[in-house]
Amino acid sequence: MEISNYLQIKKKLPHNVNLLAVSKGFSIQEIKIINNEGQNDFGESRFQEAIEKKFLLNQFKNIKWHFIGRVQSNKIRKIVQNFEYIHSVDSYEKLLKISNVSFEENKNPLIMLQVKLSDDPTKGGFNPKVLIEKWDQIQKLRCIRIKGLMTINPKGLSSNENIKLFKKCRNLADSLKLHDCSMGMSGDWEEAVEAGSTWLRLGSIIFGNRSY
Repeated sequence: MEISNYLQIKKKLPHNVNLLAVSKGFSIQEIKIINNEGQNDFGESRFQEAIEKKFLLNQFKNIKWHFIGRVQSNKIRKIVQNFEYIHSVDSYEKLLKISNVSFEENKNPLIMLQVKLSDDPTKGGFNPKVLIEKWDQIQKLRCIRIKGLMTINPKGLSSNENIKLFKKCRNLADSLKLHDCSMGMSGDWEEAVEAGSTWLRLGSIIFGNRSY
C-alpha cells in the first residue's frame, strides 16, 4: 500500500478533480486504510469481486462504489442495483437497457459514456459522431443522469499524444454541455489533469502492484 503516493497525489490535484481509487485486485484492509485517509470513491471492474467487497464493507456508509469495467448486457440489472456510478457505458443499446432497468428498479444511476477516440482494437466506446447523432435521443432517456464522458488512451503514447487525445474527450464533453470527464490512469494522470479531467481512475500508483 503506497499511502504516501496517495497523499502526495491528493495534494497536487486541483479542487475540481476527483480521485477514484481503483480497488480491483486489492484487499478489504487496503480499502479501509485509504478510506481512513478520506477516500470515499472506489472503482471496481469485476462484478463478483465488487459485490463481495461491498457486502464486507457494508458498515462503511461513506463509501461510493463506481463500476468501471465493461458493461455486459446480462449483468446490467445487478450493476444498476449495486452501483451509484457507471463509468463505462459504451453503446446506445446498453444505455437504453440501463434506462429501462433503472425505471423498473427505481434507481437513478450517474452515467459516464465511454468514447473511443483512437483506432485501438482493445478499447470499446461510442464513436464520437454516433454519440452526437444520438444525443437528442440519449437526453430523453428516463431514470439515468448523464454526468460526462469516459475514455481510455492506448498504452505507449507520448505525453503530448496523451494530452491531445484527452483534450478531444474534454472538447466533446464541453460541446455536449457535460461537466465531467473520467480520464487518466496511473501512467497518464498528469496529462489528463492538464487536459481537463474531473475524475482520475488510479489503482497501482496508490495501492501498489496487483496480484493479477
